Amino acid sequence: KMLILCYSQNGTTKTVAQEIQKQTGADIEFIEAVKPYDGDFGATVERWQQEQKDGVLPEIKEVKSNVADYDVIFLGYPIWGGCYAPPITKYLENQKFEGKKLVPFCTFGSGGLATGTQALKEALPKAKVIEGYGCRAARMSAVPAEVERFLIAGGYKEGTIATMPDFSASKPVTESDVEIFNKACSSYQFPLGTPSAVASREIEGGTEYKFSVNNGSSTIYVIDMPGKDPEFTEVVR
Repeated sequence: KMLILCYSQNGTTKTVAQEIQKQTGADIEFIEAVKPYDGDFGATVERWQQEQKDGVLPEIKEVKSNVADYDVIFLGYPIWGGCYAPPITKYLENQKFEGKKLVPFCTFGSGGLATGTQALKEALPKAKVIEGYGCRAARMSAVPAEVERFLIAGGYKEGTIATMPDFSASKPVTESDVEIFNKACSSYQFPLGTPSAVASREIEGGTEYKFSVNNGSSTIYVIDMPGKDPEFTEVVR
């Protein structure tokens, strides 16, 4: 029996939650702040930083779902500062998810799936936190197909998928590699660094690149599909 719990500030993460619900038929409930973060980006960041400074968390409305009734819980959230948003932190204050399979999913500007998942493992040592799904807010059109692959691969939905090949050995970047990297990353609002090495693999319909950036301080994944501009899918720091 599966449950989807999700906090979404502006509807982006909600889109992923609803896609998971559509494809699995799982029960779903949304976590809501009593005082919503409903300002623009600057106002939201200002409030969040002030709450951090004051050591407070936002109050949330009552969550009616009883996790004890479920075997698998999909927990969704936007990534703020490399971790899950504060309403999730508040919700977890009174939750252990003991013996439950907890499947994270998140949306982000550049990355944060791995760091958010690690934070969940530390916060919920009695839960079985497993590999989750993340998507950049700029790539919402990719969600249906990616969620389907994720759900089938995890055994949450019936179906068959092609096995993803391993990445090639990493090698120094060439001029054409750098051109692909720049096309994928140059429009992002913050600098993402300089690629030094790259590995690649053929995926359905195109090529995926794994760039080592700033001498290994971060890894940036890029997808290049024929007829489309390359786009980066995630930064792992």
